[in-house]
Amino acid sequence: MKTINIIGSGNVAYHLIQVIKNLSDFKLQQVGVRSKEKVLEYVPNELISEIKDLKPADITIISVSDGAISEVSNTIPYSNHFVVHTSGTTNMNVLNDKNRKGVLYPLQTFSKNKSIDFKKVPLCLETQQTEDMFILKKLSEILSDKVYEISSEQRKSLHVSAVFVSNFANHMYTIGSEICKENEIPFEILQPLIQETADKIRFLTPKEAQTGPAIRHDEKTISAHEDFLTNKTYKNIYKQITESIQNV
Repeated sequence: MKTINIIGSGNVAYHLIQVIKNLSDFKLQQVGVRSKEKVLEYVPNELISEIKDLKPADITIISVSDGAISEVSNTIPYSNHFVVHTSGTTNMNVLNDKNRKGVLYPLQTFSKNKSIDFKKVPLCLETQQTEDMFILKKLSEILSDKVYEISSEQRKSLHVSAVFVSNFANHMYTIGSEICKENEIPFEILQPLIQETADKIRFLTPKEAQTGPAIRHDEKTISAHEDFLTNKTYKNIYKQITESIQNV
């Protein structure tokens, strides 16, 4: 049975711990954290360790903020083992050279208070050595039905794309929610529209699925919307996205 150490206590680490601790072919050996209290609710006390006291494992997964990856990899007390990080933008080479390097990037938005079907989460893999890809792929194919070999440069472009389709889209929901709230409209009225818009791109390209006044060049409606928006930030966003839609 292969052993796994997970370093971190954030959202991604939380979900990895939940799914890996129930595997039969891989054993969650230890969870390395700076503060034990952050993981006591969902990790047995005997598995929790300070990073400097971790025992060697077949795979060590660093799941911390991007800026802390290098420092954490320097703190790992063993060498000549396989260490991966879970970042979407960070190059594999930031990991300390004392260990073999790789990346296990789950392309999904994670929150601790929202359960997720990990089988549907795309996992993007990269390794420094070919033999390490075999073990990382074996683990990944148990965790998910969607496994891809992706280079550091590809992963960077993928992460930028993900920010547009997830983080920026969610900010649009926030703006829509605020406009509804200001006008005493329940935001739930928009949820079927949001769902249908997301569903459509399973069958159409995003460009083919585009509807609305911008793509129709409906200047009368666009002008009315801009006049309605008194919030300058919202108005500027509306204008810029309208222009972008028309110029794609």
